[in-house]
Amino acid sequence: VRDHPNVDVSLTPEQREMLLKAATGLTLMEAENVFARSLVQKRRLDVEVVLWEKEQIIRKSGILEYYRATEAFENVGGLDLLKDWIRKRTRAFTDEAQRFGLPAPKGVLLIGVQGGGKSLAARSIGSLWKLPVLRMDVGRIFAGLVGASEENMRRAIRTAESVAPAVLWIDELEKGFAGSQSSGFSDGGTTARVFASFLTWLQEKQSPVFVVATANDVSALPPELLRKGRFDEIFFIDLPNQREREEIFAIHLRKRGRDPRQFDVRRLAQAAEGFSGAEIEQVIISALFDAFHRGAELDDETILQEIGRTVPLSRTMRENIEALRRWARDRARPASSPPEAEPAVALPAPQRAQRMATRPKKRSSSSRSGEGEAPAEPSG
Repeated sequence: VRDHPNVDVSLTPEQREMLLKAATGLTLMEAENVFARSLVQKRRLDVEVVLWEKEQIIRKSGILEYYRATEAFENVGGLDLLKDWIRKRTRAFTDEAQRFGLPAPKGVLLIGVQGGGKSLAARSIGSLWKLPVLRMDVGRIFAGLVGASEENMRRAIRTAESVAPAVLWIDELEKGFAGSQSSGFSDGGTTARVFASFLTWLQEKQSPVFVVATANDVSALPPELLRKGRFDEIFFIDLPNQREREEIFAIHLRKRGRDPRQFDVRRLAQAAEGFSGAEIEQVIISALFDAFHRGAELDDETILQEIGRTVPLSRTMRENIEALRRWARDRARPASSPPEAEPAVALPAPQRAQRMATRPKKRSSSSRSGEGEAPAEPSG
């Protein structure tokens, strides 16, 4: 093969290590076949072909879902502290890291507001680290037959370990294991046993499987899950601040073929105070539909009108978000740097009217005390 003029098998030490890591978990025959396929299809040894082979193995399992790393890490707006933490562990699964004395990272728990970018961040980690992303749907684990649920969990873990190094993504963890505390009364202890198996593996696993779990409702999380040693870190993802909203607007405008420099991104971000990343994306999409319907090009005013029509989650679930912030203040690490002071902005009429309607009215001095105060008598 080396002497073939149209085949390139030369690899740098980094490429060689990446290729071998990608092939970890394959049988000898599977590895030989995938290397041969890579040489035939790409005329070189390509990591993407190896990852494709792993994708087929995962799909055959029927429990885990394979996500191709299509989300670039740069497309995650804000979350600078979380992104810095992830970047520092990019080479954590290499032999060089082991020789340096570093243990393989276990995982991270992302807690925060809905639509804040937790799932997007989880998927983009695989893109940055060049690792397959496996999604575990906990609902698929549970089965009707006695003992089948426990076996499904063990099979899911074996599958993840067989294709390691990999990123295992568990979305909305609190919903998957809801009721584990009362499992003995509701399902004969099945949920509790499955959850215990998962916790034991999470604590003692030696395979290079990086677990990324997300949760919206921290009150529903079993306390055992938050104990030190289960995850390397717990991050709290809050609503994006002014700087982060500017990044998110620019990202979504760019993804839809618009030049962010043609828009007043700063003004848009100021008007969208309290919006999540998902809500900002929907604002851009709705504004595009509106502009397309009118046969016009997308502009600032169209986007501002959509912002004014949108009622963000931060308004409808204000109490829940505040409670989540209070919980995370001393229990989780912030995913973003502290926000700067955000200047006021002149809002479009619809949004201004909505905010005025939700603002509490000031009471007069007589209404505070229950009766009017007599004017002071002049002295002298």
